[in-house]
Amino acid sequence: MSLVVPPLKCQGIKTKLVPTLQTLISDIKGYWLEPFCGSCVVAFNLRPQKARLTDTNHHIIRFYQALQQGEITPDQVSDYLQQAGGQLSRYGADYYYEVRSRFNQQPHPLDFLFLNRACFNGVMRFNQKGRFNVPFCHKPQRFAQSYITKITNQVKAVIHLLEGRDWQFEVADFRVSLAQAKPGDIVYADPPYAGRHADYFNHWTTQDESELVHQLKQLPCQFLLSTWQANPFRSNPAVEANWQTPGVQIVAVEHFYHVGAATTHRHPMVEAVVVRQPKSRA
Repeated sequence: MSLVVPPLKCQGIKTKLVPTLQTLISDIKGYWLEPFCGSCVVAFNLRPQKARLTDTNHHIIRFYQALQQGEITPDQVSDYLQQAGGQLSRYGADYYYEVRSRFNQQPHPLDFLFLNRACFNGVMRFNQKGRFNVPFCHKPQRFAQSYITKITNQVKAVIHLLEGRDWQFEVADFRVSLAQAKPGDIVYADPPYAGRHADYFNHWTTQDESELVHQLKQLPCQFLLSTWQANPFRSNPAVEANWQTPGVQIVAVEHFYHVGAATTHRHPMVEAVVVRQPKSRA
C-alpha cells in the first residue's frame, strides 16, 4: 500500500515509525485508540476499521471532522489555496499575518490548513492563550500549482480512506481517552516528549507523564508508546525508569527530524517504541 501523507504537518510526525509499528501490533479486534493523534499519520497508514482518534488540539480534530463530514471537499481546498496563494504571492507576509489574525479570532479549518503550510518550517505552535503564533516562512511564491495539487491530493486520500470506516475524531484529554480502552483494543500513545520543550498546543508536565505511564500500565489491552530515547547529546532516563518491567519490550528506532531553525540544529534521534502485548486471561 502506498504511504498516506497527511495534509497537516506536525513537528515530530511519526511517518518513519510506521513500518516498525506495523510489525509490533497484533490483530486489531476492537478499536485503534490514539490519545495524541496529531497529524493522524499512524492511523492513516495502519488503516484499522475502527478507531478513536483524540487530541486536545481542537483545530486538528475540527479539520478532520470537516473532511469526514463533507464540510470541506478537495475542490474547496484547491479553490481556497488558489485564492490564498495568489494573495500571498501579491502581499507576502502582510497577507499571512492577516490570515493568522483572522484565524485566531474566528478559526476555520481552511485557514488552519493555509497557516500550517505557509508558516515557518511547518511548525504547529500555539501560545498560552491558544493563539497560533508561528511566523511566516518568507516564501510568498510557496503555493505553486504543483504544491496546491499535492495538498489537494493528500486531502482526497484522507477522505477516501475514511469512507466505510468507523473512525471517531474527538477533542479529549488522554485520561478520558484511555479510560475507554477495552480488551481487544490497541492503544498507541505518542505524547509530547518529556524533558524537552515540545509544546505544540498545551503544556506537558512531569505529572502528566507520570499519570500517562500509570494509566498505560493499567490498560486491559495491548499498547504502544513512542518517546525519545537518545540524541547525540543526552539520553532519556525516564525510558529505563518507567519501562524496565516484565512483559514490556523496548524497540529502538533511529531517524531524523527535519525541524529546526538551521540545518546545524537538526540531529538524529533514537526513538523508543515501548510495547506491551495484550494481557493473557487467567
